[in-house]
Amino acid sequence: MEVRCFSGEDFPAFLALADGEGWLCDRWEFDFLLGAFPGGCFTLTEGDDAVAFVTSVRYGESGWIGNLIVDNARRGRGYGTLLMQRAIDALLDAGAKTIWLTASAAGRPIYERMGFREVDRVLRWRGTGRCGHRGGGEPTHLEEMTLLDRAGWGDDRRLLLEAVAARGTVLLNGDGFLVLQPFGDGFQVGPWGCEGRERAAELLAKARDLAGEGRGMFLDAPAGNGHVPTLLAGSGFAPAGTTSLMYAGIEPAYDPERIFALATMGSMG
Repeated sequence: MEVRCFSGEDFPAFLALADGEGWLCDRWEFDFLLGAFPGGCFTLTEGDDAVAFVTSVRYGESGWIGNLIVDNARRGRGYGTLLMQRAIDALLDAGAKTIWLTASAAGRPIYERMGFREVDRVLRWRGTGRCGHRGGGEPTHLEEMTLLDRAGWGDDRRLLLEAVAARGTVLLNGDGFLVLQPFGDGFQVGPWGCEGRERAAELLAKARDLAGEGRGMFLDAPAGNGHVPTLLAGSGFAPAGTTSLMYAGIEPAYDPERIFALATMGSMG
């Protein structure tokens, strides 16, 4: 057994495990992670086989751990805990004071034993686009997006915002922003930050128009945002699963009322 840094050559082996879990993953995330924080992404091998993985990334004074997965046949050997500790140590060494992750019901007790606590739930929602005036996106105003995003997460995450804006379509109004990212034959909604429900509804309507009639759309949203259920259900979206949003370290300045969707499907916040 050996732990080494994750490399691009590990992606097919990781994806095979992730597909078995029904995870939504995309190659661009790993390209971003390996460029932004390569020293926090690890692979555990047995002989020539890569059998467990974890990734992490740092933003300002916070970090995010994602993509922790162990091959079913090797579970119960402490591999997941070993990789988690390596990722935590990498983030702390890099200056992170708060570490985030999302956890399944099975994983939550493990993370609690490592000092993580639940701050919210994350709900996955699925819906479709609609037939309407499609228009286009707006120029990326990274400073404005960063300020709106920081109001929800309590940290400067422009590194992530710049990456998702470059691959998606940015929608802006005076009080919020939404990025519509291509994903397979559909679209991921997020990151999506806004000051209130009405302005958020405007952004969602435009995103559905851009996606087009019948095109699949999905997003992860904090349950602590009370506007989300009525807004999404009123647009034909339905909940499709839940995870725990957890953190360790210094309590973050987290305001879920300003967060309508995460930037990624649990892997990077």
